[in-house]
Amino acid sequence: MPLETPARIVSELAARGYNAEREAITLLADAEDTDAALERALEAVPQDALKIEVSHVKRSLETDTGPASADPPSAAGTTPSSPPTEDPSVSTGNNTQTSTDSGGLDAVETEGGSRHIDPEQLVVDIAGDMTGESTGTGEYKDFVAVFRDRYERLSKKLRGRVNHRPTDALEALPGNEEAALVGMVSDIRSTASGHWLVELEDTNGTFPTLVMKDRKIADLVQELLLDEVIAVEGTLADDGGILFVDSLHFPDVPRTHEPSTADRPVKAALISDVHVGSQEFMADAWHRFADWLHTDDAEGVEYLLIAGDMVEGVGVYPDQDEELDVIDIYDQYERFSEYLKEVPGDMEIVMIPGNHDAVRLAEPQPAFDSELRDIMSAHDARFTSNPSTVTIEGVSVLMYHGVSLDEVIAELPDEKANYDEPHKAMYQLLKKRHVAPQYGGHTRLAPEEKDHLIIDEVPDIFHSGHVHKLGYGKYHNVLTINSGCWQAQTDFQKSVNIDPDAGFAPIVDLETLELTIRSFG
Repeated sequence: MPLETPARIVSELAARGYNAEREAITLLADAEDTDAALERALEAVPQDALKIEVSHVKRSLETDTGPASADPPSAAGTTPSSPPTEDPSVSTGNNTQTSTDSGGLDAVETEGGSRHIDPEQLVVDIAGDMTGESTGTGEYKDFVAVFRDRYERLSKKLRGRVNHRPTDALEALPGNEEAALVGMVSDIRSTASGHWLVELEDTNGTFPTLVMKDRKIADLVQELLLDEVIAVEGTLADDGGILFVDSLHFPDVPRTHEPSTADRPVKAALISDVHVGSQEFMADAWHRFADWLHTDDAEGVEYLLIAGDMVEGVGVYPDQDEELDVIDIYDQYERFSEYLKEVPGDMEIVMIPGNHDAVRLAEPQPAFDSELRDIMSAHDARFTSNPSTVTIEGVSVLMYHGVSLDEVIAELPDEKANYDEPHKAMYQLLKKRHVAPQYGGHTRLAPEEKDHLIIDEVPDIFHSGHVHKLGYGKYHNVLTINSGCWQAQTDFQKSVNIDPDAGFAPIVDLETLELTIRSFG
C-alpha cells in the first residue's frame, strides 16, 4: 500500500464534501482495491450523513466478493451529521443566502467545487506554546522573576542602540555628562511646568529622567505604558540627579524587516471571536463562509487560524445569561464543534483560546484542556496557547487574542490607538515587542518564571481579535490583522458603544502576503 493512500482518501472525501472517522480511513486504505472500496463506501452512506463511519465501510466491504479486511475497533456513540436532502447553494461571500441556525441539530457540510488539498504539503510549526509549562504560584518571587526576565530580554534589543549604563553607575557620574539608560517604566507624571518625568528602573535601582515639553520626543511619552522597557539618551543635570532626555527608543521592529513567504500558491483564512452560544452568533454568515470554503473560488485556502473566543462562555460580563442561546459551557463547545464540521475536512486548523473560552483568564493562557479538545476533535485541529507563533509554509504568524488592546486603547491618544482602527493598537504592541506590556491593569497577567508575552522574533503576520472590529495594515512590513467577529451587536455591546464588524474573513496569500477581505455577513 502506498504511504500516501490515507492522505489521498481524505482529500478525495473532502472534495466530495465528506469527513471520515480515522478507523474508516484505515479500513479503506487496507482494502485490496482502495478506489473501488471508496466508491462502494460512498454508495453505502445514508443520504442524511456526510461523515464516513466505520459501519459504512464495513457494510460496503461485506458485499465485496474479494478478501475481507480486518474489522477495526467500533466507534460506538458517534452520531452522523444531518445534511439537507439536496445540495445547498454555494456562497462566494458576495451573495446573500437564506440559512438558519441548527438550533442544536447536527451541522451541515456542503458539497461543491473541485478544490483539492494535498495533506502532504501542509507544514505547520508552533513556537511559544506554554501549555503545561506554567510555573507561577503567585508568590513574590514569581513577580520578581517575570519582571527580571522581561527586562533582560528586551534590554538586549536596545543595548546595541545606546551606550547603556546601569542606574547605580549613573548616580556616580558627575553633572553635565552625556549618558544613556535602558530601563523599565515605573512611573510617568507631568511636572507643574508641563514637562514629563519618567522614572526608569533596571536590576540595580531606579533613576529619574525628564522629557521637556517643547522637545519633539515629548509626543512619544504619550505612547508609554507602565512596565514596558525603553532606552533613553541625554545629559545629566548639573547635580547629576536627573537625566534630561534627548532621544527615546522602543525595542521596536526593525524597519528593514523582510518577511518570509511560502514557496507555493497557498492561502490562510484568519478569523476570531466566533462566540457560538450567544443569541447573536451569526449562524447564517458562518454557513456562507463554510459553503464558500468548499468552492473553487476558495482554491488554495488550506489553513484556518482562529484567534480565540470559540464560544460565548458563561459569566463573562454582567447579565450575560440573558443573552445566551446555549446556557451550558460544554454544550457551547459541542455546538461549536458542529459548526466546525462544515469546514472542509482536509483544511489545517489552528486555534488559541480567548477570554470567553473555558481556560484560565490570566495571560498567557494555556491551550484548551483534553476534555475540550475531545469535543472539538472533528478536524484534528492544533491547539496552542495564547499567544503563540504559528509558522505555516515558512510564514510566521503571531496569534494573540488581544485582551490588552482594550488597555492600550484606553491609555493612548486616539490617533495612536482606537477601536475603529484596531491595527494601530497592534502596531503599538509590535513597537513595544510585548503583547501585554502593562502589568496590574485591566489585563489579567500571570507571573511566571519566563515572560511568555514578549515578542522575541519579529513575525511576518500579527493576527489578533477580541475587540470585534476589523482592521489591517502593515507596520515595518509586518502584516497586521484584527479579524473582527461572528457575533452581531449584543445588548452589552450597545451599552458600551461597541458596533462590531461581523462576518468577515481575511484571506492571506502566503506566497505574496497579499490580503483579501471576504464578507459573509
